[in-house]
Amino acid sequence: MKKILFILLTLSSFAYSQDAAPVISKKGSFYFYWGWNRGLYSKSDIHFQGLNYDFTLHDVAAQDKVAKGFRTYVDPATITIPQYNFRIGYFINEKYDISIASDHMKYVMKSYQTVKMDGYINNSGFPEYDGSYDNTSFDINPKFLQFEHTDGLNYLNVELRRNDSLFTKDFFKLRLIEGVGAGILYPRSNTTLMGNARYDQFNVAGFGIGGVVALNLEFWNRFFLQTELKAGFIDMPSIRTTLYKADKASQNFWFLQSNVVLGMNFNYKNKAK
Repeated sequence: MKKILFILLTLSSFAYSQDAAPVISKKGSFYFYWGWNRGLYSKSDIHFQGLNYDFTLHDVAAQDKVAKGFRTYVDPATITIPQYNFRIGYFINEKYDISIASDHMKYVMKSYQTVKMDGYINNSGFPEYDGSYDNTSFDINPKFLQFEHTDGLNYLNVELRRNDSLFTKDFFKLRLIEGVGAGILYPRSNTTLMGNARYDQFNVAGFGIGGVVALNLEFWNRFFLQTELKAGFIDMPSIRTTLYKADKASQNFWFLQSNVVLGMNFNYKNKAK
């Protein structure tokens, strides 16, 4: 009987100690991450305006631009050249965090594509391009236009995200994250248009909205690896194209972004169950 009583007391003591064990509270803590992305873009109509031209190129195709060489991604001197994501977040409570970020994407119009063109061009310096266009087939070549946001298509955004636990085992946790956000586009658009000097200055060009879903693999409550799929809409009515302020372009399109990021949690707090 004494042995049975001893065993029961030991088990109850063990159970109590397990219940009283500290756990990690996310509320009031911060996180940051850095990673890389690939992007897909829908076709878009690009409207160009200036003193002697006003035309639209329809259904223009574009792609992202991948940096070459592993060292480019890890060398501090070149780490901002690839397409990257940087985010800092704060947990409002156990489920929700709010964050600010820079999504550095790259958008490159494909050269030598054939599109439809509407509008007019007068006295461009290239007589072969002067004239009126009405749903006219037009071959885009670098002599006429080079158009890209490669330094970059900078989406500065704020997001609200929800965190749901899927699995916990010892030092490992798996979470599902969903979020929505909005922000401004601050691109450095590299443009060469009809013989004008190349223009590549930063400019607030428009806004974006989007949503994200992610899987977060956390280790020792501190470090994490996260994969994200992000989709959204970008509208840029004020893209600078030349040194002259009268010259501008506008476009809008959908984007799909896949991200892999590495991050760290800090200022976590222990709390009793």
